[in-house]
Amino acid sequence: MEELSIAVNNLVKSTDTFFVLFGAIMVFAMHAGFAFLEVGTVRYKNQVNALVKIITDFAFSALVYLFIGYWIAYDIHFFADAQTLSQASGYSLVKFFFLMTFAAAIPAIISGGIAERAKFWPALTAASGCVALLYPMIEGIAWNGNWGVQTWLQNTFGAAFHDFAGSIVVHGVGGWIALAAIILLGNRKGRYRQGKLVAFPPSNIPFLALGAWLLSIGWFGFNVMSAQTITGISGLVAMNTLMAMVGGIIAALIMGRNDPGFIHNGPLAGLVAVCAGSDVMHPLGALVTGAVAGALFVWLFILQQRKLKIDDVLGVWPLHGVCGLWGGIAAGVFGLETFAGMGGVSFMSQLIGSLLGVICAFVGGYIIYGLVKIVAGLRLTEEQEFIGADLSIHKIEASYKE
Repeated sequence: MEELSIAVNNLVKSTDTFFVLFGAIMVFAMHAGFAFLEVGTVRYKNQVNALVKIITDFAFSALVYLFIGYWIAYDIHFFADAQTLSQASGYSLVKFFFLMTFAAAIPAIISGGIAERAKFWPALTAASGCVALLYPMIEGIAWNGNWGVQTWLQNTFGAAFHDFAGSIVVHGVGGWIALAAIILLGNRKGRYRQGKLVAFPPSNIPFLALGAWLLSIGWFGFNVMSAQTITGISGLVAMNTLMAMVGGIIAALIMGRNDPGFIHNGPLAGLVAVCAGSDVMHPLGALVTGAVAGALFVWLFILQQRKLKIDDVLGVWPLHGVCGLWGGIAAGVFGLETFAGMGGVSFMSQLIGSLLGVICAFVGGYIIYGLVKIVAGLRLTEEQEFIGADLSIHKIEASYKE
């Protein structure tokens, strides 16, 4: 009987390890989605740069998160000898891999906002600084209870801040850091003439669509596998993820008047918004959450580009920043039993936690990118920008032409 119990226990541990590993691989694959979404949206002369940024940002994010970020967030480090590490459970190691792929999404989000005019190494340095210091501070507060913020919210409003899969911790943070970087960089040359917006159409709609599909598929690993154990897996999370995606598509289709760029970003807006409350909402609540996010993205992207004159190339601030903020708050609405949710959430905790997260992200991002701007400069020269980042930085174009 004891041997059977040990065998079952080992099987559960192995299954959990594989479950989290598979989730990490799915989120890792989403970075290809980030890459192709940016490649398809930027102009032809900046496609190579988009691809290089995403893969190098991922590598540097893994490095700084390994040595600094994970330690800040969870007080766990890897400064041990090989024998000690070999004795660590496989689960704890793949959990690091899983959480690292979340952290690496921060630079991938920022990349789309600052595309076409940022210097390579300074932007990489600033993004790495955000993953090493800023992101893990917010992650640690939300997901590890650091610095007593969650305890205070629990004691004051009856529930801690709830962000199941990162509407605020990942997407909101990435989007609001990106806004700070965009403001510091300024607009692309020629984007506005005599106060009017000049259209820079996407270079490749099929690549843009491929990026949206890769992200949408990987998002089911992002959300469902945030349970981190096989016993915690929830069909409700999968259903809510699907409904929010559908709501985002339909709203973007209507609001965007059949524009393919809006339509393919619509599902992403819905998916960003549902992350926080995907485990506590009713599917109809998730549908509404996604639809509001899709409409919000289209409206705010147009407002941002035409009225506010903020040149956010992929619209990452409205997509990740604002839809992430909406998602954090929506969890405190549609997660309530009043709206057929699972309960266990507080509207005030969601509101305060969401605002705290995005304010810290914007201020922290402004400080980090501002320091890099002072020390090394952030922006390509006017000539480099005119030629394009591909030739200016990488000395090669996206494809060879006779």
